[in-house]
Amino acid sequence: MEGEILKEDKLPPGFRFHPTDEELVTYYLVRKISDSKFVASAVTDVDLNKCEPWDLPAKAKMGEKEWYFFSLRDRKYPTGVRTNRATNTGYWKTTGKDKEIYNSTTSELVGMKKTLVFYRGRAPRGEKTNWVMHEYRIHPKSSYRTTAKVYMYILILNTPLYVVC
Repeated sequence: MEGEILKEDKLPPGFRFHPTDEELVTYYLVRKISDSKFVASAVTDVDLNKCEPWDLPAKAKMGEKEWYFFSLRDRKYPTGVRTNRATNTGYWKTTGKDKEIYNSTTSELVGMKKTLVFYRGRAPRGEKTNWVMHEYRIHPKSSYRTTAKVYMYILILNTPLYVVC
């Protein structure tokens, strides 16, 4: 359509931003941690504790069912190690076991992937929603390790799949 400005920075038709877990950690997250001025054309910075999941797609640079974000880790208590994952209307609850991410060339453990599900309300009586997020972080024993607490997130809206028969 003439004159229409695409949200995807005028990318060619059919372009999809679909990096592997390894690429998210070793390229995007490592660069963001080592250079605070690093800007990825498909990933935006947000404060996940100040945004509800349904507001995040509007803040993203691109995406239809997956949106990519950088966010600083927020602590639940100033002197503690527990991560704060609460928003005004709910909280992100971890689910399952963390997945290890390896460098495909060196087989080095470079990062971890954690799956989170959004619940409305307060724990332990929150109501589960269809919002799922994957949290990526540098593994502490990786050669990429750092003291910076920047994480990368992929937000996914899980919608029921309907099949026409």
